[in-house]
Amino acid sequence: MKFFLEITYHGASFYGWQIQKKNISVQETIENCLSFLLKKSIKIIGAGRTDTGVHAIQMFAHFDFYEKTILLYRNILFKLNSFLPLNIKIINIFPVKKTIHARFTAISRVYEYRISLGKNPFYLDRSWQWLSKKKIKLNTLNKGAKILKRYKNYISFCKTNCNYNICHIYNAKWYIKNKILYFNIEANRYLRNMIRSIVGTIIELGIGKITIKDFINIFYAKDRNLAGISAPAKGLFLTKINYPLNINLI
Repeated sequence: MKFFLEITYHGASFYGWQIQKKNISVQETIENCLSFLLKKSIKIIGAGRTDTGVHAIQMFAHFDFYEKTILLYRNILFKLNSFLPLNIKIINIFPVKKTIHARFTAISRVYEYRISLGKNPFYLDRSWQWLSKKKIKLNTLNKGAKILKRYKNYISFCKTNCNYNICHIYNAKWYIKNKILYFNIEANRYLRNMIRSIVGTIIELGIGKITIKDFINIFYAKDRNLAGISAPAKGLFLTKINYPLNINLI
């Protein structure tokens, strides 16, 4: 049977989602706990990858377990969360149809980037703290966000090794609430470091470092060196993953 895990985690202590040889990851931490609990080596496949320091309000992963006895573990969710560190929580575990894949079945992924407009100790590892005297113009940020949806090739915002550069951005918007500047973006897929590169570039637009024309030219140039800085990872949150209806087995 195939099972889905709905996961939330604070990414500051992890070197991203994906398993690495020398550094601790979210995926490895969950696999170790599942394997111990189920007394069998368990490998999980995530809906995507988050970089070092990036957080997830909602992440999904699937794993196969060929014994139906897992359904008898009425308190498996409680036990799994007991074994996991405090910065990872399993929200739900449920069986899905065999054809469902955590990564490839997903329709879209929604991310949120947070910028604290001033020094805020309580957002130290959950936002980019904007301490510059340069004012960020919200209207200009949203002009940049609208431009994003015109294009499909995002190689100028990819860090390295981006062989397939086409992405479909469905929504992108900036807003301010309680002195926190938020950027929400929804797309079918993302390139490596793409969102952080977009944020860094649009912020340069918002403070007048580049013009709208400059921003548009970055797309046509297809050159990462012309885009802006990469915004700090700690301000980025994976907030939602959308799937087709009726993926559940029962």
